[in-house]
Amino acid sequence: MFSSLADSLDKTFRNLRGVGRISETNIADALREIRIALLEADVEFSVAKDFISRVQAKAVGEDVLKSIKPGEQIVKIFHDELAALLGGDQTPLDLNPPARILICGLNGAGKTTTAAKLALRLKKEGRRPLLIACDLYRPAAIDQLATLARQVDVPCYTPDAAETDVVKVAKDALVWAETQHGTVLIFDTAGRQEIDQRLIAELKRLHEFLNPKETLLVADSATGQQAVSVAKHFDDAVGITGIVLTKMDGDARGGAALSMRAVTGKPIKFAGEGEKLEQLFEFHPQRMADRILGMGDIVAMVEQVADKVSEADAMHSMKRIQAGKFDFTDFLDQMRMIQKLGPLEGLLGLMPGFSKIKKQLPKGALDNKKLKSTEAIVLSMTLEERRRPEIIKGSRRQRIADGSGTSLMAVNQLIKQFSEMRKMMKSPGKMKDMMRQMGGAGGMKDMLKGLGGKMPF
Repeated sequence: MFSSLADSLDKTFRNLRGVGRISETNIADALREIRIALLEADVEFSVAKDFISRVQAKAVGEDVLKSIKPGEQIVKIFHDELAALLGGDQTPLDLNPPARILICGLNGAGKTTTAAKLALRLKKEGRRPLLIACDLYRPAAIDQLATLARQVDVPCYTPDAAETDVVKVAKDALVWAETQHGTVLIFDTAGRQEIDQRLIAELKRLHEFLNPKETLLVADSATGQQAVSVAKHFDDAVGITGIVLTKMDGDARGGAALSMRAVTGKPIKFAGEGEKLEQLFEFHPQRMADRILGMGDIVAMVEQVADKVSEADAMHSMKRIQAGKFDFTDFLDQMRMIQKLGPLEGLLGLMPGFSKIKKQLPKGALDNKKLKSTEAIVLSMTLEERRRPEIIKGSRRQRIADGSGTSLMAVNQLIKQFSEMRKMMKSPGKMKDMMRQMGGAGGMKDMLKGLGGKMPF
């Protein structure tokens, strides 16, 4: 998400930094480009206009124009205003008893999946969430929530298929919840269109009955210009307390995030970046502003890696590397660790400066299918071949290619790259240089520190 906006801003600020002396004309030209970039990212017009006005008012100040590095100061002003537009500080859920969360939004926004993702997240935090199906209109909606509830191992209340009164369902669910000893109740409601007044009225009745601590609007990040009217309509109807942006990995623009927060004044609390049920993350405005400006988000990267990589496994691999014993069996273990982390592009996108590195990578370099192909090659080797790659010669290589369904060229290339990697691992100086290049301005050092010194690959 935000990749197209990030690319446009990177070009504009690079040009601004290259100017020896900043004038109001330089600033006006840069802000014009930024305004176009925001509009192309589907930021609502009035939101973009107000934002540019605030940046301009600060950027043309005498302290900025006469400073030694005015370009850098303007970038900082933009960053701070962007973080403020996104919400300033991260806003946690209100989970004081009775902790009730009402999920609402348009059809197809991903409410049911978000309800299950949220339940899993709360469960990992040590709470006892309960899921309650209140979507009485969409075919199979109740079954979908029940299936997802089983996957995250959370109790789920499912009403009778013939039930049509959503408030009665909520009443019965509260009685059921008493027997389950849950601490957080998550109500999944039917998707509704803004113009469907009957369904909006029903949502109001349900909200009035439950009086939830949190009313979360689930919105597709690709909503675009419609985001403003959607957010205003639901906020007027039930008074939303926060926003959950879904499908953030599938939209390069991201204007909905900026527009919804600005129009409603309500915080973006979570973001969904993938289909897996673990892929629901807290939305941190400051860190998102860093990502948009190409500064990365090392904290988020550490959190994702630490959550999915076993420290014991990582330390075992590190010891093998240090002892110079790293072989194809270890390599296979590392690949499987990487696959647990989800799409590589999303994870590496959190590294500072990755947007520049990405442009230099060959096409398909971050494709998870390539990892699967490489895994197949290693699995086609015998145990002895994995331990002693140097014995893999002509006929063995052809057998491995045939067994993995790949080509002899692919096998040769992997063995060559593996050999070069082993040489690098045996050279502490080269390893340090590689870490320095990957981490940019201390990024990898911070990541390793956050992980307690462990490396996932």
